[in-house]
Amino acid sequence: MQTHTLLMPLDMHLHLRDAVMLENVAPLSAYSFSGAIIMPNLVPPVDTKEAVIAYKERIMAAVPNDFFEPYMTLFYKNYDKKFLLDVEEDITAIKLYPAGITTNSEGGVSSFDIEEMRPTLETMAELGIPLCVHGETDGFVMDREAEFMSIYELLAQNFPTLKIIMEHITTKAAVDMLDKYENLYATITVHHLLLTLDDVVGGMMQPHLFCKPIAKRPEDLDALLSIALEAHPKVMFGSDSAPHPQHAKESCGCAAGVFTAPIALQLLCEIFDQFGKLDNLQDFVSDNAQRIYGICPEFKEVTLEKRTFVVPENYGGVVPMFAGEAIGWAIESVD
Repeated sequence: MQTHTLLMPLDMHLHLRDAVMLENVAPLSAYSFSGAIIMPNLVPPVDTKEAVIAYKERIMAAVPNDFFEPYMTLFYKNYDKKFLLDVEEDITAIKLYPAGITTNSEGGVSSFDIEEMRPTLETMAELGIPLCVHGETDGFVMDREAEFMSIYELLAQNFPTLKIIMEHITTKAAVDMLDKYENLYATITVHHLLLTLDDVVGGMMQPHLFCKPIAKRPEDLDALLSIALEAHPKVMFGSDSAPHPQHAKESCGCAAGVFTAPIALQLLCEIFDQFGKLDNLQDFVSDNAQRIYGICPEFKEVTLEKRTFVVPENYGGVVPMFAGEAIGWAIESVD
């Protein structure tokens, strides 16, 4: 039986929510990942030092028996230097959301006025705090990411020493942008390596495949696969695993988000194996992220086996991607 071992897998974009949902989903990521960048878009958002510390404590309480490091983030605001100096030891990055563009982002940035943002972003660059960006405009849904490229250029040009992470990229335009500026990096999800818009709405609507940014065209999928499979040194895995209660997904107001945390490594093995690139998976799921973020995660050795695994119908009331379907790899052991 074919097996493959990954060391210190990292999820560089993860939603854990809070309260009962946190208690249900956090152990699923902590089981197979050494750590994760935790998104701050709670209600209210994580935007103070006290909120960062308290949220990390709640996460650790939910995963008491696992070696797992939650790399905390702040919800972007125009913070002053004194505040950033005070909080820098408690965070790994700051996450910027355009206002109203995705779940719980109403308090995000409504105007990309560089001079207003300059004090915060220059201090972040000075302190080595990366800026993670949900890169979409409020335009036509299929064009939102491509339209945001001009804002990435504006940020990259004005703050050349600031590490800017283009989160969950979905387009060839973002792939092409990656090498244009030295300080641009990117995360890629597993579902965007598998889906096009046709998979989501080409037949019957598939609510558990609906996310933002929405899956795009075949040529976009091909571009993402190309850089992920080669483990491009500026890309890393970020699941954007986004749990919602089943009733919130299977409704007329279908919540955006795909829940992949419990099966992410299995799916990635399947994809990389299909293309004969398993040897590159270690860089994509850990080594690149360690280098880009300058982090040293908890040691964890995850061995996966090439055999049929039927994805559970739900995990604690959350329906995962490919629920009830068979996939080609399974987790054999975690040490």
